[in-house]
Amino acid sequence: MRKSALFALAIGCLALSSAAPLARDRSNDIATWSTWETVFSHRDLQAVLGASVHSTSGEDMGHIVQILVDQAGTVRAAVIDFGGFLGVGSRKVVVDWAALHFAPEDQPQQIVLDLTREQVKAAPEYRSGKPVVVLGAALTPNPEF
Repeated sequence: MRKSALFALAIGCLALSSAAPLARDRSNDIATWSTWETVFSHRDLQAVLGASVHSTSGEDMGHIVQILVDQAGTVRAAVIDFGGFLGVGSRKVVVDWAALHFAPEDQPQQIVLDLTREQVKAAPEYRSGKPVVVLGAALTPNPEF
């Protein structure tokens, strides 16, 4: 019994000595750096991936499948899965982020695109790894929601 108690004590000391480096100064540890936070109402933010997009005349333009950002992280465009039926015959087109308008809180998940169905249909298809053609709209006023 005494041998097993000594053995347990020795194992405990080994465990403590191997844990000792964990107690060192962590002033450079990322977890200890100061952070900030902002709290938004759930009505102030909107998830856009998968969201339906409509034209200003109410036509279904597809849904957002990807967001494209530049090297600085600024959102530049959205990739819309356009056309087709149940994914058959659809293609991806890229539209300028400024051509999208997001509805106020009383009409959640309504995204309006300042382009017609014909304009989007004529746009080249987006292909990853190839030059990206971003379809933009002429300056138009914000749509009425």
